[in-house]
Amino acid sequence: MTDDAISGLSRSDPLAAVSPLDGRYAGRTAPLSPYASEAALMRARTRVEVEYLVALGALSATPIGFDEATEAALRELYEGFSAEDARLTKALETEGAEGYDATNHDVKAVEYFLRVRLAEVAEAPDAPLDDAEPLYPWIHFGLTSEDVNNLAHRLLVKDAVSEVIVPAVREVRDALAELAREHRDTPMLARTHGQPATPTTFGKEMAVYAARLGRALGRVVVANGDLSGKLAGASGTFAAHDAAYPDVDWRAFSASFVRGLGLEHTALATQVNPCDDLAALFDALRGVNNVLLDLDLDAWLYVSDRYLGQEAVEGETGSSTMPHKVNPIDFENSEGNLSKANSDLTFLADYVTASRLQRDLSDSTVKRNVGAALAHCLIGYSKAADGLGKVVPNEAVMREELDATPEVIGEAVQTILRREGDTEAYERVKALSRGRSVTLDDFRELFDDLDVDESVRAELNALTPAGYTGVADALADELGDGEDDDDGSA
Repeated sequence: MTDDAISGLSRSDPLAAVSPLDGRYAGRTAPLSPYASEAALMRARTRVEVEYLVALGALSATPIGFDEATEAALRELYEGFSAEDARLTKALETEGAEGYDATNHDVKAVEYFLRVRLAEVAEAPDAPLDDAEPLYPWIHFGLTSEDVNNLAHRLLVKDAVSEVIVPAVREVRDALAELAREHRDTPMLARTHGQPATPTTFGKEMAVYAARLGRALGRVVVANGDLSGKLAGASGTFAAHDAAYPDVDWRAFSASFVRGLGLEHTALATQVNPCDDLAALFDALRGVNNVLLDLDLDAWLYVSDRYLGQEAVEGETGSSTMPHKVNPIDFENSEGNLSKANSDLTFLADYVTASRLQRDLSDSTVKRNVGAALAHCLIGYSKAADGLGKVVPNEAVMREELDATPEVIGEAVQTILRREGDTEAYERVKALSRGRSVTLDDFRELFDDLDVDESVRAELNALTPAGYTGVADALADELGDGEDDDDGSA
């Protein structure tokens, strides 16, 4: 088949997308577009350049200065950044436009874009700016591209995480907490090493995941708040700034400027921001993903064991050949996307923290893929939430399996007998139950032969698998007191 077969598709059509992130899953990844797209990066760079120009104007040493109306007009250049602005910026980079040759440099294209738009501002009726040209030398004054890029990338990542990723994880956490509370006392056989073990409740198991996810999310929130920006020139020494204005405290200027953008400040750097902050965030996101991968696997097994039923969607097909199938596809899809996300996040964390001497460009193309890693995270979170929304605990199946596995009360039996001073307690129960099929009647025959008080015998006879869940229900209730807080506090 040749490309003629799809020649009728627009490049913007999701059916023509090279990646499923902008194709099959475009609807799920769309919330990230304002933070992870090429246009978003252009706008963020424009924001950094404009705010830097405004900050220079506030220095008494420079010959420029802006009143409130002019500052507002300057800020409108990024606050109102449009699709037309993005196309012009791209044209300045790749083709040339408005009298400028193609820059083949994305940051330089932003500088020329600002020149074009500033000239238009100055030409408008009642413009707050009489002449734009005197401002041209002050756009990108003393900066290197990495000063702009490292700040722009962090502004985008920080907002993407806080506005899209964190709410998506909270949705999963809240769904888990709801299941935990609703089924706090629904008894369920536990398995360790894949074998029947001390019973639990379905709600308590969901509470474990909700608590883990809350703590992992807290680490993401902290790491996101710690994102740190650099503005210090071509080798991190403020050389150009100091040469032009040696009496200005450029270190203090840089710290104030970066913090004014809502980022922490990196004082010591080469041309590149060391990116240890981004690596910490990527690692924290992997922590969230690992919790959910564990959940996806367990949910899949619970569905396979019929502990969880799934609501069938009207008209949906589960298998192309087996009409009866209702497959756990949401958990499987979540697992696949979170695994891919973790692979990308590991690569990013390892790669962006290294640079040849003071600068090389390999990290530039790598950082453009941060959005893809976040997109796989987002798909994984939304699919996990979908899966949790469709499952219904099958209490009858859980109870049936508990009743068929009476040997799990053996732990309680030997512990009670130990309490009564029986030095052979463990061995008695082991001889009765290990590797054998036993019934509650078998246990009761053992109890009848024991030399214990009748009150103890009655205590033993009252034991059942479904009733042997300890304080699992109360543990599920603890979610209401901080275990599901995303700041990690108790």
